[in-house]
Amino acid sequence: MLLANSFFGGITMLERSFATLLIPAFACGILSAQELSQTRLHQPTLTPQNSGTTNGLIAVWPVNPQVVWASGRAGTFTVTTDGGQTWNASVVPGAETLQFRDVQAFSASVAYLMSIGANPTDFRIYKTEDGGANWTIQFENQNPNAFYDGVAFWTPHRGIAHSDSVNGVFPDLRTIDGMTWQDISNNMPPALPGEFSFASSGTCVTTQGGRNAWIATGGAAIARVLATRDQGNTWNAYDTPLFSSPSAGAFTVAFRDPFHGIVGGGDLDPGDPNNARTATSSNGGQTWTLTTPPPVTGAIFGLSYVGHSGGGVGDNGRAVVITANDGGAAWTPDEGTTWFALPGVSGFWAVAFASPKAGWLVGTDGRILKITF
Repeated sequence: MLLANSFFGGITMLERSFATLLIPAFACGILSAQELSQTRLHQPTLTPQNSGTTNGLIAVWPVNPQVVWASGRAGTFTVTTDGGQTWNASVVPGAETLQFRDVQAFSASVAYLMSIGANPTDFRIYKTEDGGANWTIQFENQNPNAFYDGVAFWTPHRGIAHSDSVNGVFPDLRTIDGMTWQDISNNMPPALPGEFSFASSGTCVTTQGGRNAWIATGGAAIARVLATRDQGNTWNAYDTPLFSSPSAGAFTVAFRDPFHGIVGGGDLDPGDPNNARTATSSNGGQTWTLTTPPPVTGAIFGLSYVGHSGGGVGDNGRAVVITANDGGAAWTPDEGTTWFALPGVSGFWAVAFASPKAGWLVGTDGRILKITF
């Protein structure tokens, strides 16, 4: 699609610029958000870690506070089994020219990677069952116009993969055995003209519980969220109030329970940087309400709920961290009513938490920050 395909041949200059103008602006050290003394909230602390690679990292997936996987450019993945004290980076053989836009893992041994590249067959799903020593290609795209943006799983054997629309249809996939992938395009709602998703952090698609999933879209006249309650058998499409255009829309979505979720988006057009917004839903994505505008610019590449901390971070697990690449990063203790910038933090694509004491941001040049509340 016009923007989602932006890193390769036949792709727009707009997103190629987006890919190259990722200027690090983080000074090494321990950072903390502004104080909110009147409520005595615990402020996040960010600690740099050595990822073991200088290749840009795009996606991150904590299995638990000790085991975390990340993936990115030049066929790179990196994994820690000690909470980030040491990371072991490697390159998947045969994938040296690909970008791993998503990673989902279930242990130190089992993980999936989703790649994009310059050719249709570069869109692949890989799986390892031995900690990355060996990888099996489970899916290799043959559709000349498909662009797979992300994967998400309910269990180690049940998951979905989402693509941009092709001729008004989303050629999405599903696995029910963790080995083979089937086309579920006939289950999907019709696509709007120009509708696609953003492969910015692998979080345009998310799952919750055993059957729920949501997909964030943009590119069309309306930014939407597609939702299923039955593991992808049936879907509904719901409008969001986020700005949408051929360079804008909803980039990233997360739900903390079957009903309460948050979606983030913005615009990749550098001439229109002030559309970074989040919206929340309390009815499973059927309706969305804009929050207070977050203190970032550009587009929100990734977001994650922090979860229950037991220590004053948010109410009912409503704390959220967002990252907007070179537009900054921020967090909210109350699902978007109040925001705090993370000073000096930029160039990060993805964020995810195993617990309030164990979160990670990953980004350009292989940089990783551990974030704790």
